[in-house]
Amino acid sequence: MTAGSVRLGIIGLGNMGQTHCRLVARIPDITLTAVCDIDPARLEKMVAKTGARGFRTPGRLLASGICDAVLIATPHYGHTTIGKQALKHGLHVLVEKPISVHKADCEKLIAAHQDEAQVFAAMFNQRTNAQYQRIREMVRGGELGAVRRVHWAITDWFRSQAYYDSGGWRATWAHEGGGVLMNQCPHQLDLLQWIFGMPSALQAFCHLGKHHRIEVEDDVTCYLEYPDGATGVFTTTTGEAPGVNRLEIAAENGLLVHDAQQGTLTFTRNDKPVTRAIAENEGFKAPSTDRITIDIEDTGRQHAEILENFASAILHGTPLIAHASEGIHSVELANAMLYSSWTGKRVELPLDSARYARRLKRQIRESTFVKQAASGVVATDMDESF
Repeated sequence: MTAGSVRLGIIGLGNMGQTHCRLVARIPDITLTAVCDIDPARLEKMVAKTGARGFRTPGRLLASGICDAVLIATPHYGHTTIGKQALKHGLHVLVEKPISVHKADCEKLIAAHQDEAQVFAAMFNQRTNAQYQRIREMVRGGELGAVRRVHWAITDWFRSQAYYDSGGWRATWAHEGGGVLMNQCPHQLDLLQWIFGMPSALQAFCHLGKHHRIEVEDDVTCYLEYPDGATGVFTTTTGEAPGVNRLEIAAENGLLVHDAQQGTLTFTRNDKPVTRAIAENEGFKAPSTDRITIDIEDTGRQHAEILENFASAILHGTPLIAHASEGIHSVELANAMLYSSWTGKRVELPLDSARYARRLKRQIRESTFVKQAASGVVATDMDESF
């Protein structure tokens, strides 16, 4: 496709689906032609608001012929099943995060993308933030020297019990496939691997329902080991206030600190690399330093920029900000953290996707949500993705 606008269908009209409907109305290269949701009232309201054609099932939307592309914003398990169907119909696909719940499903979804003419993207909007782009450039371009330690504390994801109680599917193994790692933190996990690459091993402690009446993790601390000897700690929770969002990178040439809440990026630069200082300096003498404030205020245009990039990739062949195949890495990190915690063991990467899928399936069978669904206490439309 080289001209006109992209005819887009949005599948899933929850919070993010509704946000995307509002955003595409302001993007000239996209025309919203179809919307889909299983909730009749929500669907009817969005049809009236947008003028798009409404569908109760994804299959009917995909077969309608009125879309060039779809954005999938359903509960997590649907990302795989609907994504595979959409690719089979020859449509361009943009998947909300996470692209799948577990690595094996990621592999199935990625394998379904066999036509390179089909644009296949993921909604990793934090990659549009110029501060993270600069951090990646400094790490990968060698300005920091070899990275020694990474510490990311992302604990400002506070959620109340009312948030979790607002939907029976929330914070369940059967629908979200996890808690803070699968819902709130996929963006940070994506940035972690986008900037530093994948670790070679990790050990995590994931506390299930530590701060809330939920069955999944809401408090996580993970130790990371990288192939080059660097180490890291990743900490996150939805039960802390006020919380922080602070990334520290200790490297040969100094310390880079990003405080997302303050919007600051600072580099305390050594007068000589740490390895040289260890070999040459006397006694307690650490390297001399100077502190540099890196003045970047651009946090990107986030979801709108990803949508524009998706349309431009379809219309003009523009490179994607985030190819969906890259989404497997953040899912694998989340899966590995959960698996490590369940087993109480250090996990080497790459993760055995089949083994994790079996362990998650057991978690689902034992979940409160599934037991309630079986007894008729709650309704379920869980996708069969195993």
